[in-house]
Amino acid sequence: MESSKTGPPPNGFRTFLIVWGTQSISVFGSALTLFAINIWLTQTLYPLPSQKPQLAAALSAINLAFAIPLVFGAPLAGTWVDRHDRKRTMLAMDFVSGGLSIFLMMLMVNGRLGLTSLVVIIAAFSFVSAFHGAAFDTSYVMLVPEKQLPRANGMMQTIWSLSGILSPMLAALIVSLPALARQGTISGPFSQALASLSNGVPLAIAIDAATFFIAGATLIFLTIPSPQRSDLGETGKPKKSVGDDIRFGAVYIWRRKPLLWLLGTFALANLVSGPIGIFQPLMVKFNLAPSWLALGYQFETALALLATIGSIGGVAGGVLISAWGGLKTRRVLGVLIPLIIDGLALIVFGLSTWLYVTAAMVFLSAALVPFMNSHSQTIWQSQVAPEQQGRVFAVRRLIAQFTWPLSAAFAGWAGGRFNPGSVLAVMGAFLAIFATLQLFNPILRRVEDKQYLDSLAAAQGID
Repeated sequence: MESSKTGPPPNGFRTFLIVWGTQSISVFGSALTLFAINIWLTQTLYPLPSQKPQLAAALSAINLAFAIPLVFGAPLAGTWVDRHDRKRTMLAMDFVSGGLSIFLMMLMVNGRLGLTSLVVIIAAFSFVSAFHGAAFDTSYVMLVPEKQLPRANGMMQTIWSLSGILSPMLAALIVSLPALARQGTISGPFSQALASLSNGVPLAIAIDAATFFIAGATLIFLTIPSPQRSDLGETGKPKKSVGDDIRFGAVYIWRRKPLLWLLGTFALANLVSGPIGIFQPLMVKFNLAPSWLALGYQFETALALLATIGSIGGVAGGVLISAWGGLKTRRVLGVLIPLIIDGLALIVFGLSTWLYVTAAMVFLSAALVPFMNSHSQTIWQSQVAPEQQGRVFAVRRLIAQFTWPLSAAFAGWAGGRFNPGSVLAVMGAFLAIFATLQLFNPILRRVEDKQYLDSLAAAQGID
C-alpha cells in the first residue's frame, strides 16, 4: 500500500514549531501535576517510615494506572488516527484532558480525593493521552521534510525534558504556598484563599488545566494535513474493519524481523527504566536521606533537585541531537550505544548513597534518552508510509512498552521489600549486557535496509 503523501506543505516546519511550543507548555503543566502528586503521596498520604510498603504500593498503582491504558489502548488509538482527522483528534483530547484536570482539582479542594479516585482519574488521563499521542506522533512527519526528521525528533524529545527543568522546583514552591500564607509570609488579596487550602497541589492541577486549553485552542488556527488512505471504499471510509487495521500493524512488524528485534530491545529498556519513577522517591526518602540531611535540604528539595537535574540532562541531550541531526547511516548504533551507557549509569545510580553522585547519573541517563529515541523514531519514519503510521506505530508502542506495567507492578512489590537501589543496579547491569550483545546481532544490524525489509514482507505475501 503506497502513501499518498507528496511532501510537507511550504510552511510545514513553521507549523511544527508552533505545535512543538504549545505542546511543550502542556507537558510543562502536566509535569507540575505529576510532581505535586508525588509530594502529596509521600508527605501527606503516607508520611511515616513505617508506611514504606503502602507508599511503594501507591506509587506503583499510579504508574500502573497511567501505563496500562496508554500501552494497551495504543492499537485502538492508532487505528483511530489512521481513520480520522489527526488535528481534530489532538484538539479534542487536549480539551478533554483540561476537563479532567478541573475535575481532579475540584475533588482535591473539597477533600474528596482518595487513592482510588486518583487512580481512576490518572487512568482516564492516560487513555486520552494514548489518542493524543497517536495523532501527535503521526502528524509532525506530515509537516517536516525527511532530511529534517532527526532534528525534529530531537526537538520532540526535548519537550519532555525542557518542561521538567523548572516544574519540580516550581511544583515544590506551589505546594508550599498555603503553608506560607498561614504563616503570614504571603500577604495580599489571595492569601486568605491560599491559607484555606490544606496543600498547594490543587494550584498545580489548575495550571495544568490551563495549559491543556491553551494547546488545544492553538490547534484551531493551524493547518495540519492528514494522509489520504488508498484503501477507501465508495463511501469514503476504509474497507477494512478496526480489527483488520490493528492486525495490519501487528503483521507489518511481525513480517519484518529487524523491526521486531528493535522493539524487543526497547521493551527490555522499558522494563529496566520503568521502576525509576517509583524507586526515585523511595531512594531519596531512605537511601539518600543522610546525604541530603547533611546538606541541609528537605525531602521536597532533594527530590526536586534530582527531577530538575534529570530534565536539564534531557534538554542537553535533546539540544545536542537537534543541532547535530543524528547519524545519517547505521542509526541503530545511536540506539544501542546510549543504552549500554545508560545501563552503566543505572548501576552507579542504584548503588550511590551521595545525592550529588546520584544527580550526576540522573543527568547522564536523561541526556541519553533523546539520542536513542530520536534515532529509533527516524528509523521507523523512514520505513513506514505516513498513511500506515497510526496503525503500525500503535502496535509498535504496545510491543515496546508492554513491559512498563510489568515493571511498575514489580517495583511496587520490590520497593517495599528490598533496597530499591540494589534492585536498580542489577537491572542496569542486565541492560548494559543485553545492549552490548545486540551490537553483534546480524538481524538487528539490517533494520535500516528498507529494500531488505520489504523483501522479507513480500516473500510472506505482504504488499
